Amino acid sequence: MHCFTGIEETKRRLKDAAYICSSEIATVVFLSAATNKPILVEGPAGVGKTELAKAISRCLEWEIIRLQCYEGLDEAKALYEWEYAKQLLYTQMMKEKINEVIAGAVTLTEAADRIADQEDAFFSEKFIQPRPLLKAISSEVPVVLLVDEVDKSDPEFEAFLLEILSDYQISIPEIGTRKAAHIPFVILTSNNYRDMSDALKRRCLHLYIDYPDKDLETRIVHLKIPGIKQALSDRIVESIQAIRTLDLKKKPAISETLDWANALMALQVEDLTSNVILSTLNVIVKHRSDADMVKENLTRIT
Repeated sequence: MHCFTGIEETKRRLKDAAYICSSEIATVVFLSAATNKPILVEGPAGVGKTELAKAISRCLEWEIIRLQCYEGLDEAKALYEWEYAKQLLYTQMMKEKINEVIAGAVTLTEAADRIADQEDAFFSEKFIQPRPLLKAISSEVPVVLLVDEVDKSDPEFEAFLLEILSDYQISIPEIGTRKAAHIPFVILTSNNYRDMSDALKRRCLHLYIDYPDKDLETRIVHLKIPGIKQALSDRIVESIQAIRTLDLKKKPAISETLDWANALMALQVEDLTSNVILSTLNVIVKHRSDADMVKENLTRIT
């Protein structure tokens, strides 16, 4: 999977896809493409983990297939499900044909055996509802597979996922094995809801994305909001950086920075005052205790 020619070219193409990244991120993305190894991206919520997968999809012009993980996610929801209603409809439509198949059968067992001999007609591709993993494996063209918030899935599902990512093939008992024609570009994201297993970490290249520094955050703001004035963007980033130094339950990430910048642009604000910060505080922090702490430390922020 030779998607990129070098680290600087990777960084440039990601920037063209509206994603400014560090050399570390560009290096991991390049190596993932060169070695066919998945990337396990960890870090706080809102720092751009999911957006990285979307940017890779955009710059490669590959479809992105997303598996959103959650507690209780099972193989059926991730792999495939049989469309039983469709199978039943076909059975009803073919009732006369079934009568012909079992005609002359002396016992119920014999009739059941004859129907079983025809099971291939009811367990075929036309009755499968593919889910994200099967879609990614079966795709006739290369795709980006995003396994989002994998840390929210159960350890049993993580073990199952590891098996899939090791061989890039899926076994469907009634049909056979489906092996990937093209190994997908796989990105797994984690918000550290729980620790990932050592086995999964060994299988992946590891990348930790932290809150951006002042310079990078300013560049991201100008990339995402081209019309913003330099003075306002500087004040926004300075304030966000100061807020992150507080002992908050949920520190504002780059997503909150962009939301705040858009809100201030909509309000036609040209400078950040204490009153402006207080009136738009709900855009930045999401917990009452965090809002109270910001208010208590307003002089440090302004």
